[in-house]
Amino acid sequence: MVRRVATDAPQDASPALAAPPAVTARALLPLIVPSLLVGVAAALVLLGVSALAERLQDVLWETLPDALGVGAHSSLWMIAMLTATGCAVGLVVWRVPGHAGPDPATTGLVDPPVPAGVVPGLLLATVLGLAGGVSLGPENPITAANIAFAYWLGRRALPGVPGALWLSLAAAGTIGALFGTPVAAALILSETLTGRPGPGRLWDKLFGPLVAAGAGALTTMLIAHPTFDIALPAYPGPGWGDVLAALVISSVGALLAMAAVYAFPYVHAAFRRLKHPVLMGTCGGLLLGLLGALGGYLTLFKGLDEVKTLTADPAGHSAGQLALMTVVKLAALTLASACGFRGGRIFPAVFAGVALGLCAHALVPGVHPTLAVVCGVLGVLLAVTRQGWLSLFTAAVLVADPGVLPLLCVATLPAWLLVTGRPQMQLQEDGAPLR
Repeated sequence: MVRRVATDAPQDASPALAAPPAVTARALLPLIVPSLLVGVAAALVLLGVSALAERLQDVLWETLPDALGVGAHSSLWMIAMLTATGCAVGLVVWRVPGHAGPDPATTGLVDPPVPAGVVPGLLLATVLGLAGGVSLGPENPITAANIAFAYWLGRRALPGVPGALWLSLAAAGTIGALFGTPVAAALILSETLTGRPGPGRLWDKLFGPLVAAGAGALTTMLIAHPTFDIALPAYPGPGWGDVLAALVISSVGALLAMAAVYAFPYVHAAFRRLKHPVLMGTCGGLLLGLLGALGGYLTLFKGLDEVKTLTADPAGHSAGQLALMTVVKLAALTLASACGFRGGRIFPAVFAGVALGLCAHALVPGVHPTLAVVCGVLGVLLAVTRQGWLSLFTAAVLVADPGVLPLLCVATLPAWLLVTGRPQMQLQEDGAPLR
């Protein structure tokens, strides 16, 4: 009986379940040079924009307040600077050709190419937002800019190559550069390429993007030496109590972030009523400044450097302060994304998750801070990005400890059940949330 079932199985198998044929090496080899070029260029664009933003940030938050005799961390300066930043970004959106791209509330991490003429305004608005203290990261606009450049140049240099390939290469190169590893790009693109038509297995489709991601990651590592290690205490290994803690913290993170997701379309609609981009940006900047005054200086900016400051002294803030930072950062992320600032949501979400995890440790000291932080980041990212691999990878890469991986995989399950099928933090053109 067993032999007969095994013999009959291939005959009854559905063709849809059959593995697609592999692509030959001869077909993949021509992808190497374009992939390398796109990956290196994507990393250089990211590094250039980041360096420019950091220099401008030094001027705005150190040189200028020192010259005026005003404390950069004072509430007055935060409110004034973020209001001015909102006004400046609004002027770019209003007057610069291309209007800095589409409404950021309607865009994701990897989108179809925008016209190349949009890119200068998009990058200018991004630099102003990053330097001015807006709670958004560089990932979305930099990825959009690199996709636009790669698509525009690639279609002219090699018109016979499908346009979708240039999109994948630019996205992979940027993501690899952002995280300093091609693994992040492989995980994210595996979610988008699995169902894409075309010959070859998944790894055949990932061949070019992985080359671009590796080139982007190596370029960033060799030039800037980035690190995501936030220097948390070593995790001793899972215990029975850790399982419950992981489930609870990731679920709470997902629920808190989902509150921001549900508020997002209403906040966006309120700003749309202002109609003029300068008015929207100025009012948004003023509100972000007030949130910064409430939550403190650490709740400003994209959040990656601020996370390292926060975790350098896990016991330096009370549970109440950490809870306030979590809520303020999520509110600032929602507000900045809704009022027209150009930027990504991954790094601010990471800060909110870290603050939530440290809050959980402060409330229950028996919960290890490393476990609490990675589970908080996991839950918040799942709700904000709705990308499982990205969330799991980002949470794991914050600590160089494989002991947290089994618990993170378990903690993903209830958090994913809370967010899947629900509105996303991305809107359609008519203002309705994506699902």
